[in-house]
Amino acid sequence: MNPLAIQLNESIRETNEHVYAMLSALGRELFFPQGILTQSAEANSSATRCNATIGIATENTSPMYLPALMDRFNDMPAEKLFNYAPATGLLPLRSAWRSHLLEANPSLAGRTFSLPIVTAGITHGLSLAADLFFNAGDVLVLPDKMWGNYRLTFDVRRAAEVVTYPLFNGAGGFNVDGLAGALRSASRKPKVGVIFNFPNNPTGYSISREEALAIVEVLEAALEQGISILAMVDDAYFGLFYEDSVMRESLFAMLAGLHPHLLALKLDGATKEDFAWGFRVGFITFACGGRNPETIYGALETKVAGAIRSTVSNCSMPGQSILLAALSDAGIADQKLEKYRILKERADRVKAALATEKYKSIWEPYPFNSGYFMCLRLKGLPAEELRLHLLQKHGVGVIALGEEDIRIAFSCVELEEIEDLFEVLYIACEELKAQRSNA
Repeated sequence: MNPLAIQLNESIRETNEHVYAMLSALGRELFFPQGILTQSAEANSSATRCNATIGIATENTSPMYLPALMDRFNDMPAEKLFNYAPATGLLPLRSAWRSHLLEANPSLAGRTFSLPIVTAGITHGLSLAADLFFNAGDVLVLPDKMWGNYRLTFDVRRAAEVVTYPLFNGAGGFNVDGLAGALRSASRKPKVGVIFNFPNNPTGYSISREEALAIVEVLEAALEQGISILAMVDDAYFGLFYEDSVMRESLFAMLAGLHPHLLALKLDGATKEDFAWGFRVGFITFACGGRNPETIYGALETKVAGAIRSTVSNCSMPGQSILLAALSDAGIADQKLEKYRILKERADRVKAALATEKYKSIWEPYPFNSGYFMCLRLKGLPAEELRLHLLQKHGVGVIALGEEDIRIAFSCVELEEIEDLFEVLYIACEELKAQRSNA
């Protein structure tokens, strides 16, 4: 093992042996090389005469660029567009995002958490977490209504054992008892990973504060049994909350520093929060309990830097620079509020449309109160068969999930199209029922 990796591991183990035990075999091997990048960084500050270290081309002391590319930007200097970004991201952007987290999550005040690290989108952040903390056979607890990419990231890539529980209880709320049962079944392992995704993809459900407190109680009970928990909070759709009952803060705020055996990760970014899907700018933030957590954060940051360096090298410089500039724009809050209102109006229109009496015999909507999506449980019709029928006969696209669920992204349906969408869905269901009864 590289001496740099050994040094990082020892600093983690001496500070919190439970966090060290969570690291995967790959996670323990990771380090950030003190090679070309380190020498270039030293030259940036000391090479006053000539700096021949950087792996870019320059012209008149600025990055060389093609006017055909530069002309697509307004007044942003070439240094903020064409340079390589640091492996962990632009420091001013990381600091700005930390301030954003504190503003959006007042409960984080006084709690310790790391400086966010820039990732190439939230999926990249999840992949980094998988690499750092999951060996083959490690357990990951997920709800049955989940984003399918979790399985690809943790199961296929890292061979994790996925344990699921029903997302909803009989009353249509978050299934706290189901989570507790899944953790009990996974407690045969010394380490358990769990992902919390609110607003949930695919259902569009977010928890209340009471449900959040109950989740914390369940986690504390499991931690007291001696297991270590890696709690990953996927906040991809954070802020898009449409009902007063929904907790407005991230669950991460309650988990930060909760227990020495718990390491919390927050995965978020500009992707959905700032309607910047193609920018691929996300963040990963750590929080743990115990003494001297800053030592843990520093070592984990270095390991994440090594993981980024060995895969994508660094994340998009234009995306980071544009986001940093936007975060300081005086109008951004009002602009985001305007888009929020559009999405909330669509969600309210969906709820009104679903109240139509005749639909109740065809489907049952799952609870939703946030995000981009909502789901229907079909009554007696195969989801994939309906999806194809809608597409081929009516020119309507929806997502089939499993045998009986349909996901509808109202985020990309105009307000005036919503009633028509559900009416077409109803007609298609009636057509399929007739075909099946005549077969």
